[in-house]
Amino acid sequence: MLELTDERFDQLITRAMDELPQKYITGLDNVAIIYADDPSEEQKQKMKLDSHHLLLGLYEGIPLTQRGNGYSFVLPDKITLFKNSILAVVRSDEELFEQIKRTLWHEIAHYYGLNHNRIDELQNRSID
Repeated sequence: MLELTDERFDQLITRAMDELPQKYITGLDNVAIIYADDPSEEQKQKMKLDSHHLLLGLYEGIPLTQRGNGYSFVLPDKITLFKNSILAVVRSDEELFEQIKRTLWHEIAHYYGLNHNRIDELQNRSID
């Protein structure tokens, strides 16, 4: 497994944000993008995650497509990237960056209300 400091992980996330289509990045409103070593027990339970699966990233919030007129004065939505899970699926620095970018794109797409099939379709077309 590659070794990765938190500072370097943060730099790679920032670089990925810079390389993703900016129309989607500038549209993010009231969203915190953070990282953690691993998902919390609460996040694992929420996602019904068992010991045989990894969670690379997680969007927690109300997607734009589900927000109504009363949506105001709410805590920020949160996108979390999980460093140890991402490290577990890559073998090189290049793969590491591409996985961070892919995971970030995936979670941002959830913010916009896209389902997994549509995310995969757009991801294959937009950033590969």
